Amino acid sequence: MTTTAYLAADGFEDQLRIELAARLRAEHGRLLIADGEEPAAWAANTWFDVQETQIGSIGDAATKLKAIQRNWVPYAPQHHGRAKLITEKLPHVSGKALTFGVPLPAAPLGSFTLLAPDRLLYAARCSSPMPNGEFAFNEDREGPPSRAYLKLWEGLTRHRLELGTDLPKPGDICLDLGSSPGGWTWVLGSLGATVTAIDKAPLAPNVAAMKTVQWKQGSAFALEPKEFPRVDWLCSDVICYPARLLKLVERWLAVSDVRNAVCTLKFQGETDFETAQGFAAIPGSRLLHLHHNKHELTWLWRRPA
Repeated sequence: MTTTAYLAADGFEDQLRIELAARLRAEHGRLLIADGEEPAAWAANTWFDVQETQIGSIGDAATKLKAIQRNWVPYAPQHHGRAKLITEKLPHVSGKALTFGVPLPAAPLGSFTLLAPDRLLYAARCSSPMPNGEFAFNEDREGPPSRAYLKLWEGLTRHRLELGTDLPKPGDICLDLGSSPGGWTWVLGSLGATVTAIDKAPLAPNVAAMKTVQWKQGSAFALEPKEFPRVDWLCSDVICYPARLLKLVERWLAVSDVRNAVCTLKFQGETDFETAQGFAAIPGSRLLHLHHNKHELTWLWRRPA
């Protein structure tokens, strides 16, 4: 049977254990090793077809990895000094921050860890093109009114990676539900898309002044989908229970011609695994814990062809 390793999002190992359930067979720090290859929302990075081998030395480990492919990054909860020495013998992998909108690295990026000084666990194929699934961006410290924009930057980047979409563009119709103070609206407006921002509270003045942005005062849950027969991007970072958000999304998908979605599931107290599974079950979905999420998951969706 195929073995897969899941690197839990930092601080959310418990959620990943519950998600993996009976498939879980071993743990190594935040790296949870399981049978099969099912997706796991609470994993920051997934290592596919994991292999284990004995190594005779630091040089032997580096030689074996280089014989498979060029690019490797370590995860080292233990034996980190030894893992660092192995890494130094491998080709350099850039860890610089991303510029939003620039294509992600295309070269395969493998991951490895040391289970013991002489036992190497590795995977040549991983779900993330970024080291340990960490999507760090060159930040904009002047335009956005809050740091929430980083979630949408990552959400749109992952949408393109996971579902093959283009970024929002001029001519696209976007809805930003629960928009105030406007971090997500700022991202969409900066891309030239036409944005209707819905919230009881107003947008920050610089966001409200953007040419393609319109603020509509009110509740996201009172908005009638039939008023928006076409929506290229349905976006929501609204604070509500995930079950309520699922009902809202289902109503929009049934009534309006929605093409894509990026929505944050904000867990208040206990993690609502049942509702998370409801989102994941919608055809065309990806459910992920973003690097910029807290006790949240992000639902990415593209209407199936």
